[in-house]
Amino acid sequence: MSDIDVFYLEMTNPKHINPKPEVEGLDIRYCEIKQWALNKFLYTYVGAPYTWTDKLSETDAQWQSYINDPNLHTWVAYYKGAIAGYFELQQQANGDVEFVYFGLTPEFVGKGMGGYMLSFALEQAWALPDTKRVWLHTCTLDHPSAKANYEARGFVHYKTEQEASDA
Repeated sequence: MSDIDVFYLEMTNPKHINPKPEVEGLDIRYCEIKQWALNKFLYTYVGAPYTWTDKLSETDAQWQSYINDPNLHTWVAYYKGAIAGYFELQQQANGDVEFVYFGLTPEFVGKGMGGYMLSFALEQAWALPDTKRVWLHTCTLDHPSAKANYEARGFVHYKTEQEASDA
């Protein structure tokens, strides 16, 4: 068992976005039709290298309930027809929008797509009605460049917590 650091980051103004240029051929689509099995697949596929395990024990009914929340929004990124990554944004009652999940599939990590996908995701978060703050948490189990990418796009680190982990 070891401790992991959990980093909390936020952005309080859309003017703080430091965008990366569009990646030619990367097509990011909003999932207008909610499919819990797709989100479950993406969570497993993208999250496996980073020990995303908190939702693995959930039942299909729990996944359906989670995905059918009208405040949860999913986008999937495709490159040449292949799934390159995805992100989920959740609107919260106080004007916050949380990046619940964000990541690339293993084949596309390190190909220069994460910065643009994050820039796009931030634009989508700020476009949601009544957004006052966008936030997320990441940790030391995430890709080594994840926190730096978030900060390079304009997020500010505001808190660190430690959690025990058996990963």
